[in-house]
Formats: sequence, C-alpha cells, structure tokens
Amino acid sequence: MVRDIVSDAAGKKVNLDKDLLAILCCPETKQAVALADEQLIQKVNGAIERGALKNKAHKPVTEKLDGGLIRSDNKILYPVREDIPVMLIDEGIPLDQVS
Repeated sequence: MVRDIVSDAAGKKVNLDKDLLAILCCPETKQAVALADEQLIQKVNGAIERGALKNKAHKPVTEKLDGGLIRSDNKILYPVREDIPVMLIDEGIPLDQVS
C-alpha cells in the first residue's frame, strides 16, 4: 500500500493512505469519518492528561493521540496512533467529554 501525506484542516501532516481514508467509516453507524483538526486533537490530549476522558467502553483513555478521525455527526473521535486509525467501536471517544 502506498501511503500519501494527508493534511488535516490546520495543515498538520498525517501519514495516511488517501484511498484508505476515503473508504473508512464509523464501525457503529457507518457514517463517514474525516481527519480531525489539530485544535481538537490538542483539546483531546489535554483531557487525556487530566484523566478526564473515557472511551465508549467506559475505560479511561491514557495514551495521547497522534491524530484522530471524527465521525460526520461530530460526536465520536476514533484515535490515530503511529499513523494507524483505531476503528473499533469500544475505542471511540465521545466528544461530549471535551470542552
């Protein structure tokens, strides 16, 4: 698989395959996902540092994100770690926890 450099809305470079990004969807609702912007990732990582985030499995999120894929309804963020999207329902992060 050839990996392309994809930019998020803020211009941050993320190493994801464009074709993969085009076909990924939320595993729960099948809604489209898009690369989250750097501002949101910074907010999420701040909440992780404070111990304020739980995933859909109600487990604390303890590992910072390199990026994320946000569901089209803006309610769930799927982590990207080491350029790998974690598209598991239980790993989704409900964004109502992030202010």
